[in-house]
Amino acid sequence: MTEALFVYITAADRDEALAVGRALVEARLAACANVVGGMRSIYWWRGAIEEADEAVVVVKTRKANMEALIAKVRAVHSYDCPCIVALPIVAGNADYLDWIEAEARQQPD
Repeated sequence: MTEALFVYITAADRDEALAVGRALVEARLAACANVVGGMRSIYWWRGAIEEADEAVVVVKTRKANMEALIAKVRAVHSYDCPCIVALPIVAGNADYLDWIEAEARQQPD
């Protein structure tokens, strides 16, 4: 079974989503980041229903990276409580899953 994950992260806008994705890929905490703009979110926040335009970052990574990935997102993100959730990849193209495993590894200094 693969240890690869999809991680779903919301951001205030496309620029922030790109910055989050780039930070994760540059740090080798993700093999790839996809940015999707134009999302409208409806959610509870501090006792009231809010609505806002947002963007989404979907990254492909390894389970072993999650603690560091969450810390990195929190460091570069504008939200007090950013959405960072991981979904297991249960099957897929073996070559692609191997690529995630190889590329989402922090390099020794």
